[in-house]
Formats: sequence, C-alpha cells, structure tokens
Amino acid sequence: MVWDFIQNQILGLKWLNTLIGSGLAAAGVDVSGRWGGSLQFFLYDVLKITFLLCVLIFLISYIQSYFPPERSKKIMGRFHGIGANCMAALLGTVTPFCSCSSIPLFIGFTSAGLPLGVTFSFLISSPMVDLGSLVLLMSIFGAKVALAYVALGLVVAVVGGTLIERAHMEEYVEDFIRSAGGVDIDSPTLTQRERLTFAKEQVVSIFKKVFPYILIGVGIGAVIHNWIPESWVEAVLGSHNPFGVVLATLIGVPMYADIFGTIPVAEALLYKGAQLGTVLSFMMAVTTLSLPSMVMLRKAVKPKLLRMFILICTVGIILVGYLFNAFQYLVI
Repeated sequence: MVWDFIQNQILGLKWLNTLIGSGLAAAGVDVSGRWGGSLQFFLYDVLKITFLLCVLIFLISYIQSYFPPERSKKIMGRFHGIGANCMAALLGTVTPFCSCSSIPLFIGFTSAGLPLGVTFSFLISSPMVDLGSLVLLMSIFGAKVALAYVALGLVVAVVGGTLIERAHMEEYVEDFIRSAGGVDIDSPTLTQRERLTFAKEQVVSIFKKVFPYILIGVGIGAVIHNWIPESWVEAVLGSHNPFGVVLATLIGVPMYADIFGTIPVAEALLYKGAQLGTVLSFMMAVTTLSLPSMVMLRKAVKPKLLRMFILICTVGIILVGYLFNAFQYLVI
C-alpha cells in the first residue's frame, strides 16, 4: 500500500488528474466526452511531465556535475573488455537526455583514444536509459516495467558496443576525429554553490529544448487516447499482429523526440490495447535512432560503421520488444 501511494500519488501525481478533472467539471466541461477528456489528458500530462522533468533534470545535472567529460574518460579508461562497456553504459545514465546531445560527448571520448566499442556503449545507453526515463516510466507503467526496461536497455548498450569492438571498425571513424587526440585537462573542483547553479542552468536550458516535444507528444497522446478507436490500435500494434514490434520500431526511427515527449504517446497506445513490448520498442527507436541524430553521427563515422550501429540497435530493440511481449504478464 505504501508503494502504491508513492507510485500513484507522488510519482504519478494522480491527485493532480483528479484536481484538473474537478476544475474542468466545475467550469462546465464534460470530461467524459472526447473533447473534455482530451483536454484533461493534455493538461494533466503536460503539468505532470513538466514538474517531473524539472525535478529530474536538476537532480541528474547535480549528479552529472561530478562526472565531467575528463573524469568520465578517466573512469572508463580504468576498465577493460566487457567491464569497460558496462561502465560506459552506466555512465550514460547520468548524461544528456537525447541522442543529439550525447553525440558530441561520444566524439570527445573517441578522439581521446577510448576504445570504439566502449564509446558506442555510452552512445546507445545515454538517450535510451537515463535516470529520468526510469522515474517517468515508474510513474506511468510501474516499477517492474521501468526496471526491466532499463536493465534490457543496458544489455543492448553493452552487447552493441561489444559487437562493434570485436568487428574492429576503428578505420571507419572519420579521420579528423582519429587525428584530433585528447587533451588531458583536469576540471576545476566545483563548490556546492557552483554545482547548484550548474543544475539550475541545465534545468532552464534543457527545458527550453524539450518542452515543444512534450507538447507535441502529449497532444498526440491525447488524440490517441480519446479519438483513435481501440480496435485500430489493437489491429496494428496488438497481439494479433506478429509484426507489430517491427512496425513500431520502423515508425519510431524517422521521428525525433526525447523520452519525455515519447512517454505520453506510449501511455496512450498501451491504454488502447498495444502490447507493452511493442510500445517500448517504439520508445527505444525514437530516442536512440532518430533521423536527426543519425545525420549528426554520420559526420563522425563513415557509412559502414553507421550502418552497423543502426543494424545492431534495430535488431536489439526488436528483440527487446518481443521479449517484453512474451513476458508482459509478469510485469503488468
């Protein structure tokens, strides 16, 4: 009962949904109708995600202040083999929220001489399984789903980086990165005041970037939630379509959003009858393989390595989706 209270009222802010519904009803809005229900869904999800987003960015940015690129490079440099891939994937959980923000760090780590597979483990993990996604997933889907999502996302990151490492693809990194070399400059030690200032600045900066995607994602979610017939979603993404996971992954690739803009869409799809694994594959594809981030990554790596990265991530995401679908009854 205590955990249910934490999940529903503290993380999920269900009281806010009730308050918004009561306010709309008092204003004469029929929240049981399509328009009223859409408005309640939109207001609730925008306010909930905005609040959680600001709190999470502040906390994660404060933690991130202890892991500047130079220190992260030194930490990863102490490990070798699969241990280095695991450490890179874990460090990815306390870094930027989208793949376009992670790619500059990936380039810095690669030019500093870290093994290519290690840097790719970081690149996969960073947008897919950050700490923010863990808390948001817990607030909507529950702790079991959130922990399973993060665990399997880390597995994809570690396995993907390991495969790229063993393929010896170093020659397919662009020459200007390989010849850049790293500059070992120790970061100045920040005071607590400076760390708090850094965290506040990150809240403002990241919020400005992601808020439009929150509005778009919640808007799409509201339409799916109240206007798209359940039978349509079930037919395309439900258990009767064995290719639903593949379709959801391919649909997610050309899109660009972060985890905060993607979750409302996933929530609405799941509510309408889509399978859990299919929905999570869509989320992973959007956050990891978006077209803009692939265009940016192409500036750093040659086509053969880029194709291998996309293939490994796509296959991994699809396998995770089918695995979640097969064992959905254990986590929901």
